[in-house]
Amino acid sequence: MATDTASGAERLHALDAVRGFALVLGIFFHATMSFLPSEGPTWMISDPQRSTPLAVAFFTLHIFRMTTFFVIAGFFARMLFHRRGLAGFARDRGKRIALPLVASWLPVFVLIVGATIAGTLIQYDGAPPFRPPPADPNPPPLPFPLTHLWFLYLLVILYALSLAGRTAIVAVDRNEALRGLVDRWLALLVRGGVAPLLLALPLALALPGYSRWMMWMGVPTPDSSLIPNLPAFAEFATAFVFGWMLQRQPDLLGAIQRWWPVHLAAALALTIALLAQAGLVATTATNLPGVDRQLFAANYAFAAWTWSFAFIGLAMQFMSGFSAWRRYLADASYWLYLIHLPLVILLQGLVARFDAPPEFKYALILLVAFPLMLASYQTMVRYTWLGAILNGRRQPRTGARIPATSASGQEPA
Repeated sequence: MATDTASGAERLHALDAVRGFALVLGIFFHATMSFLPSEGPTWMISDPQRSTPLAVAFFTLHIFRMTTFFVIAGFFARMLFHRRGLAGFARDRGKRIALPLVASWLPVFVLIVGATIAGTLIQYDGAPPFRPPPADPNPPPLPFPLTHLWFLYLLVILYALSLAGRTAIVAVDRNEALRGLVDRWLALLVRGGVAPLLLALPLALALPGYSRWMMWMGVPTPDSSLIPNLPAFAEFATAFVFGWMLQRQPDLLGAIQRWWPVHLAAALALTIALLAQAGLVATTATNLPGVDRQLFAANYAFAAWTWSFAFIGLAMQFMSGFSAWRRYLADASYWLYLIHLPLVILLQGLVARFDAPPEFKYALILLVAFPLMLASYQTMVRYTWLGAILNGRRQPRTGARIPATSASGQEPA
C-alpha cells in the first residue's frame, strides 16, 4: 500500500490545479447555456442570439468536467482519511462539505429564482411572454431542487458509502490479497493506457436504459431528486472510487502523464464523432433508435474518461510546479462555484436585451462576473470565518512561499 505522502509535492500542485479548473470550468459551462441553438427552451434565460461555437463548448465541457472532479475528490478523500482517521475525516467533511450544503442551499435557491425572474423581466422590459413550464410526465422519485449544489450532496453520499465499503473490505480482506490484486490490475491498465475503456463501462451500460436520458445533454445532472439518477451515480461513483484507488498507487499519475497525447487525441476524435451523430442543435429528445442509442452511450462514456485522463495528464505535464495564481484560483474555486449561478443568470438576462454577437455577450458575462466573484472571495471569504469553513483557516501572508503539501489537507473535495 502506498503511503499518503508518496505522491510528492509536484503532483499535489497539479491535482490541486485540476480540481480548481474543473470547478471554474463549471462557470464557463453555465454561461454558455443561454446561447445554445436549441429546439425549445433548454435554460432559464434564452438569448435571441445563438452560437454554434458556444454549443460545442457546452457539449465538450459537459463530457468530462464533473467526472474529472470526482476522480480528484476520491484521491484527496483517501489521503485525508489516512492522515486524520475516521473521526477526523468525518469532522472535516462535515465542516467543508455537509455544512456548506445545508447552510447555502436555501439562500442560493432563492437567489437563483430571484435572478431568473429579474433577468427575464429585464430582457423583456417587464413583460415577458407567458410560458407555463411543461408538466413532467415522468417525475423523478423524491423530487428536490438541489440546484448546482448537487455535487456536494453526492459527495456526502459517496463519502458515507466509501467509508462503509472500506470497513467491509478491510474486515474481509485482512491480508490485503484482494486489494493487492486490484492494485496490480489497475496499474496494468493505467500503464497500458487502456484504463478509460474499462472505466467507461458503468456509464455505457447505465445510459441507454435510462428513460429520462437526453442524448445531447450527456450525463443527466442529478439536481432534481434526493435519489441520484443511475447514469450519474454510476459515472461519478466510478470516478470517485478510481480516484480513491489511484491514491493507493500515486506513481500511476506518471503513467497518466505519459499517455496524455494519446488520450487527448482519442477524446477529440470521440467528441467530433458524438457531435456528428447528435448534431449542433441542443435538443431534449430521448427517442433514439436502439443501436444508435447504444453506440452513442458507449462513445460518450469513453470520451468522458479519455478527456479526464488527458486533463489530468496535461496538468501533470505542465502544472506540477508551484504557481501562485493557480494556487489562489484553486483556493477560490470552491467559493466561486457556490455563488456564481445567480450572478451568471442575471447577467445573461441583461445582455439578452441588446443585439450583439453571442460570443461577445458571453465574454462580457465572464468579464463582469469573475472580477465581482473574486473580489467577494478576497474581501469576504479568504481570511474570514467563511474561508475557515470552506478551505481551512489562513492568515494573510507577506510573500511567504506556500508549503506544497498544504493543498491536500484543505480540499473541499
